[in-house]
Amino acid sequence: MKPSKQTGPDTGAEPLLRIEGVWKNYHGHHVLRGVDLEVAPHEVVCLIGASGSGKSTLLRCVNLLETVDDGAIWLGRDEITDVGTDPDEVRRRIGMVFQSYNLFPHMSVLDNITLAPVRAHRWTRRDAEARARELLDRFGLADKAHAYPDRLSGGQQQRVAIIRAMACEPSLLLLDEVTSALDPELVTEVMGIIRELKDSGMTMVLATHEMGFARDIADTVCFLQDGVLLERGPAEQMFTEPREPRTRAFLQRVLESRRL
Repeated sequence: MKPSKQTGPDTGAEPLLRIEGVWKNYHGHHVLRGVDLEVAPHEVVCLIGASGSGKSTLLRCVNLLETVDDGAIWLGRDEITDVGTDPDEVRRRIGMVFQSYNLFPHMSVLDNITLAPVRAHRWTRRDAEARARELLDRFGLADKAHAYPDRLSGGQQQRVAIIRAMACEPSLLLLDEVTSALDPELVTEVMGIIRELKDSGMTMVLATHEMGFARDIADTVCFLQDGVLLERGPAEQMFTEPREPRTRAFLQRVLESRRL
């Protein structure tokens, strides 16, 4: 797959992802409350908000790891929350990376990356390995192909997890707090791979607590509180002139903690 030359959102195109009035309830508690969101091809959307605001749940709903209680989610022209949808087919079009790396410890880096293309997508081993080596080289890990996860730093493991998600050439990449489990000195290397993906035109939705990174990389920033998407806008506007008082209060707390 050649990197796309599109480096910004194609706002004139049909949305790649459309979330309409999504509600999610856990044991009587509404985790998501009527969330609406559209993501254009090549757009990078960052979800910000305090822990428990619904960011991770929203990503899990998009990847069908959680079922929505009301509303609908569309990937392109397909309603993926329809009862007849095959979740495995949807996940072939969506890559997801979690806070924990979730690499198989008994498999080499190369085997971790090629597992899904070979098992789920029926690629030949030769094609899967070629794709894996291309990505490892692209992201500076070519010499780690035969290493095992316990021989890698946390930053390297998370980079491998991102490469694994990219191996099947998804149209959408979801990243859930992918730097939260890392030591501060390792955060930069993971941010670098995400920035490179943005530059290549990858469509991404990220939940993050790294406000400086969100401001730098996002086309659109969405602030969630108590399961409600309270405000969205261009990154610079959201961080300099947010309209909602609750957004301003959240960002002020972040500023005081020196995370912005």
